[in-house]
Amino acid sequence: MTDESPYEPVTVSRVVPAPPAAVFRVLANPTRHTDLDGSGMLRGAVTETPVSRVGDVFVMRMYYSEHGHYEMNNHVVEYEQDRRIAWEPEAGRGHPGHGLPGSRWGHRWIYTLSPAGPGSTLVTEAYDCSRAPADERDGMQGGQVWVSGMERTLERLAEAVDEQEMADG
Repeated sequence: MTDESPYEPVTVSRVVPAPPAAVFRVLANPTRHTDLDGSGMLRGAVTETPVSRVGDVFVMRMYYSEHGHYEMNNHVVEYEQDRRIAWEPEAGRGHPGHGLPGSRWGHRWIYTLSPAGPGSTLVTEAYDCSRAPADERDGMQGGQVWVSGMERTLERLAEAVDEQEMADG
């Protein structure tokens, strides 16, 4: 992929048998993200309060074999209650890029929720690396390397929302 190539975010979708508010509640709570993680990289939330607006930052503990243990600071860049939430990761404490210029590439994780009938929600997860440096986009095949993890994340999201609904029930 080159800078001149057209780029489209990578997306996966799934219908979750729960209302949008229930799905959004899980997505906005960093302490629930390890329950959702289809990549196997999340190790826990440093931030324990749910996000509530654009500008919030939540910190997650991570592990990746090339970097070891580190943190990512996730900047909430889109927030529409029960409809859409997105964040841009930034290299945090322990990450080799922490504190360096460009530690926030502008890549985004985006969740869009649409009603899909009574008590159901169509959840679309998107990974947009269009603002990332070209070598980073190339290294992750324009985000294609994340597709199977995204599919697992949406499976796990459906399970987590179901468990939350039963507990609230």
